[in-house]
Amino acid sequence: MLLIILGFQNFYRTVRKGVFYCRKCGGDRQYRQRAGRRFFTVFFIPVVPLNRTGAHVQCLTCKTRYVLDVLSLPTAAQMQAALPAGMRAAVVIMLSAGDPASLAARRAALAAAAGRGAAGYADADLDHDRGQPGQAARAALNLVARQLTPDAREWFLAQVIQVGLADGPLTELERRAAQLIAADLGMTQAQAIGVITMAEQGAQQG
Repeated sequence: MLLIILGFQNFYRTVRKGVFYCRKCGGDRQYRQRAGRRFFTVFFIPVVPLNRTGAHVQCLTCKTRYVLDVLSLPTAAQMQAALPAGMRAAVVIMLSAGDPASLAARRAALAAAAGRGAAGYADADLDHDRGQPGQAARAALNLVARQLTPDAREWFLAQVIQVGLADGPLTELERRAAQLIAADLGMTQAQAIGVITMAEQGAQQG
């Protein structure tokens, strides 16, 4: 008598590999993204494909499985690079809103970027960054905003405003640039105005 074993089983295949931040490991790890499908099986062999099952991300180190949203989180390497990249983007926006040729403003921009980890940042880098699309600058600011506390965002904006104040009082364009930077950092208009006012008062007091 022939015994036929029938059943249902989920089968997974790897559709993507890369590096992500594993919360359980506490650092960057290799992952594989897997997509599943339920099959009708004969002798444990998939024969008839049925409905698709949920995809997931699996850490190749600890084997923990996550939902796909985990891939939207920045890696540790990206987080480390976010602050200098965000400051570079911000000082260029502020410099462009004022006088890009001002030596005092350029020195302030270079100092702010270097102080936030952009080692070796020079005049040529400033000019290069000024030629980049505005979307890239906004993306850099959005990324750094996800890592900064509310107080740190105000501190970050205050540092940027110093670039505009380096060669005199803020112009209307520089004020507007500061408010746009604040918005990309996730700050309210009231918060932005407060930081701008305090920076201007500090400059007036010397």
